[in-house]
Amino acid sequence: MDFLFELPVTVVVLFLGASVGSFLNVVVYRLPAGLSLLHPPSRCPKCLSRLRKRENVPVLGWFWLRGRCAHCGNPISVRYPLVEGVTGILFVLTFWLFGWSWQTIGYWFFLSWLLVLSLIDLDTMTLPNPLTQSGLIAGVVFQVVLGFSTTATLAGAIAQLMHGVVGVVLGLWLVDLISLVGSVALGQTAMGGGDAKLAAMMGAWLGWKFLLLAGFLACAVGAFVGGGAIALGLLKRRQPMPFGPFLALGALLAVFWGDAIIATYMSIFFPLAYAGWKVSGM
Repeated sequence: MDFLFELPVTVVVLFLGASVGSFLNVVVYRLPAGLSLLHPPSRCPKCLSRLRKRENVPVLGWFWLRGRCAHCGNPISVRYPLVEGVTGILFVLTFWLFGWSWQTIGYWFFLSWLLVLSLIDLDTMTLPNPLTQSGLIAGVVFQVVLGFSTTATLAGAIAQLMHGVVGVVLGLWLVDLISLVGSVALGQTAMGGGDAKLAAMMGAWLGWKFLLLAGFLACAVGAFVGGGAIALGLLKRRQPMPFGPFLALGALLAVFWGDAIIATYMSIFFPLAYAGWKVSGM
């Protein structure tokens, strides 16, 4: 794209993502508390005063208020603008990678779901069923739309649908297997049921190949972070740690760099198979 056209579009996408991030903050705060996501409008969690339009501008509103409520003066968590900013950046990166496509729109929704689930898991050590179940259904619909848009045939849509369905089943089995092995090794429950449901949701969006990659990356990063936290005394050896954020991180890496990671792995460890893989166009 021409730079003079690309820059304004990027700014619009960034603002769109930040605005979505503002709504994600609402979901993270209200859904676990059982509150309505729509009513009342945005307000200070301390004094319950309704925020004015100027105070509700994504990211900038927090800086204008200097991180404090204009009505009661209580501090506003820095996580609010961080979530808005991160969501905006994820939207831009997705748009840069996939351009004007159904994948861009689909992955905007998928990454938003992952961000919300990660934050709720960090806050409450739970992964709400309404989010994982609706995310799974949305992922299946995404596969059908993607299959039909790329092949313009019913057979292509069905083939892509099966790609997602296999990912769902594999996601349930994979995390259940990891949980079983971890439980035997640790002598206690290693994972909650929500992790398997999140993996199934990821499988619906990613398909089996990228789900396996995401699962491997999640385990690797989780083991590294958990081991480091125990070594530093930040976490006790048997203290539970949310695994949802690591699964989400693995899924994000698979979305952006999955093909490159798999190609690099195949070329190093299975060069002959990789050569045939390239020739076949897989």
